[in-house]
Amino acid sequence: MEFVQACREFISIDSTPSQGAKAAAEFAAKFCRDLGLHVEEQIESSPLGEEANIIVRPNAERQGLELLLQNHLDTVDPGPFHLWSVTGNNPFDATIVDKKIYGLGSADVKLDFLCKARALAEISSRNPNFKLPPVLVGTYGEETGMMGCLKLIRKNKVNPKFALIGEPTNLHLANAAKGFVSVEIIIPFSQDEIKYRSEHNLRESTSTQSKVFHGVSAHSAHPHLGDSAIVKMLTYLDMIPESVAIMEIDGGSNYNTVPSHAFLELDFTPVSNPVNSKIRNIFAAIKILENEFKNHKDSGYSPDHPTLNIGLIRTLEDHILMSGSCRILPSINQDTFDKWMDFLRTSCLKNESQFRITDYKKPFSSSETSIFTKGCRDILSEMNLPNNLTSLSSTNESSLIARLKVDCLCFGPGLRENNIHTPNEHVLVDDLEKATTFYTKVIERFCL
Repeated sequence: MEFVQACREFISIDSTPSQGAKAAAEFAAKFCRDLGLHVEEQIESSPLGEEANIIVRPNAERQGLELLLQNHLDTVDPGPFHLWSVTGNNPFDATIVDKKIYGLGSADVKLDFLCKARALAEISSRNPNFKLPPVLVGTYGEETGMMGCLKLIRKNKVNPKFALIGEPTNLHLANAAKGFVSVEIIIPFSQDEIKYRSEHNLRESTSTQSKVFHGVSAHSAHPHLGDSAIVKMLTYLDMIPESVAIMEIDGGSNYNTVPSHAFLELDFTPVSNPVNSKIRNIFAAIKILENEFKNHKDSGYSPDHPTLNIGLIRTLEDHILMSGSCRILPSINQDTFDKWMDFLRTSCLKNESQFRITDYKKPFSSSETSIFTKGCRDILSEMNLPNNLTSLSSTNESSLIARLKVDCLCFGPGLRENNIHTPNEHVLVDDLEKATTFYTKVIERFCL
């Protein structure tokens, strides 16, 4: 299959959290088999049904330590389709403009998997003997807790000595990344509110006021590059009487993206023990924590401090669900982290609300002087690409794989800032070719 056409077909497959990544894994498996590679499919169950990791090797034989090349095959939700202006309002319709491929997953990170597969096939076709066998893995569920990578590790499907993790780094080498915690807050309606809202919906003559808030989406690791519609909405709630009845509050698409849209429906009839009062108090606690984050800085990251993003808010039958994530610097010790989480938990309890941590991944960092790091930097120099090391404000599978005492590095084509987790995500076709060359040279250097 011609490479650009393969890119188009891969992007056309919906592998968002609501659909799962199994169809994307099946396409990737066929792509690799067509290149003459051996593919093992690791089928796992999930709330959506079946999911799959694919494990790709030059042949069926598995022996000893390996060089791991890893990518996730799922993507985030695209958000409002109408914002995907370059792709004709369809994030799954890959469009090439000015030598860039636009579409969901073009940079983060589906197309990078195809680059790794091409490199592995090219080396395997001319030298089937490896001193350190390479293995390419496509995992599911990165955007929803990295369950695919966890299953891969727990079932000992790979045995890595070194690991190169696919991330859009604009062809820079990253040897460190922030940690990640996702949280959920359940804010209950009072019994009076539940009764009032139910009766309100059954009356023939009722009135409410609605307001729509618009923002700019961004990756939750870079909230300063976006403009949160949910924060705008919560700020508005701070300015009106706290006794108003919230009929509907809705915003964002997932905890991992700065929300570009939010909706609020209010009835200004006063109600007792209003949920709005609880929301305001919890929002105030969140702002206090965000200010505390700014006292802990590391110039190696952008932004240079821990961050917090409220990515999603929904109205359910008897409560409001708020979901968000924090990015934690490697310099933050466990006691400080626990203190921050206890502060949020206590603030929620004071407002009759529940707080829980749904996921936690520690930061990772690899040595600047390791053989793997030095070798990859040398290759970048040979290619006349920047060989300086960088750090990521987001979190990826390196946080899991590094626990196995594996040297991990992150690399891939595509910009991060103002690109991934935003409409009109794109990657340069030339950068896909450069990435393929880099992976080829890495396999040559460390595996032959």
